[in-house]
Amino acid sequence: MNQLSDIAVIRDVLGRHGFHFSKSLGQNFLVNPGVCPRMAEECGAGPESGVLEIGPGIGVLTAELARRAGRVVGIELDQRLLPVLDETLEEFSNVKIVNGDVMKVDLHALLREEFPGMQVAVCANLPYYITSPVIMKLLEEKLPITSLTVMVQKEAAERLCAAPGTRQCGAVSAAVRYYAEPRLLFGVGRGSFLPQPNVDSAVIRFDILDRPPVEVDSEKDFFALVKAAFGQRRKTVANSVSALLGLSKDRVQRACERAGVSPTARAEQLTMEELAALSRAIGQEKEEEK
Repeated sequence: MNQLSDIAVIRDVLGRHGFHFSKSLGQNFLVNPGVCPRMAEECGAGPESGVLEIGPGIGVLTAELARRAGRVVGIELDQRLLPVLDETLEEFSNVKIVNGDVMKVDLHALLREEFPGMQVAVCANLPYYITSPVIMKLLEEKLPITSLTVMVQKEAAERLCAAPGTRQCGAVSAAVRYYAEPRLLFGVGRGSFLPQPNVDSAVIRFDILDRPPVEVDSEKDFFALVKAAFGQRRKTVANSVSALLGLSKDRVQRACERAGVSPTARAEQLTMEELAALSRAIGQEKEEEK
């Protein structure tokens, strides 16, 4: 089926299957014919590689991926879309749809079973309400994937791609940078979707790093420090970390001095190296007090 971005075709297919959009699942299907081919190209899909797609919807992006990749596996939460996908993707023998919740699926097992010996990339048009949890799950689980190319709300894209030391940087920006190198690829207007959302979107790509860009003694402590540092953005790093990690101000002040970080700085002013240094210094302060 080659006209999956045609609104009339979409309405016809969905109507025959008795499908109605679910607001709770954040369903907005792409109808701009130029977006999915570009996404499929940007994710690097090739005949020797595999692609994991999250939320294929009616299969517009899936079809473009299937035309390029050796194998495509889509995880679709909405069981009502399974018969729709059977119809729209029937011409592709290299596609498999799995009914499940990506937040609950054992992704390591899935990749091992479905893509043996293949390099795998992730490509998805993510629902706005679950963007950050899905991205962080994919990164934190340290999956054997090369990249992650996703369409998200424009503001979320800018935040996810923000560099440490800039005003837009937040806890999720720093967390993403620990695992990957993010790039904002191109914008997608709200008119590209059915139904039309109230905001614009953007496509971003995360290239997975072979190793983290900074050295930490404990990843758990590092991410706790990042979350605390950005937890009260109007406060200084020392005050925010002290309040949210339950540490005395004196201890945090000493850690800042040890790390070479100004205690009066705000979190968005710190580089990844400074955040890592502060995390290590707090760990050392704790060890010395035992």
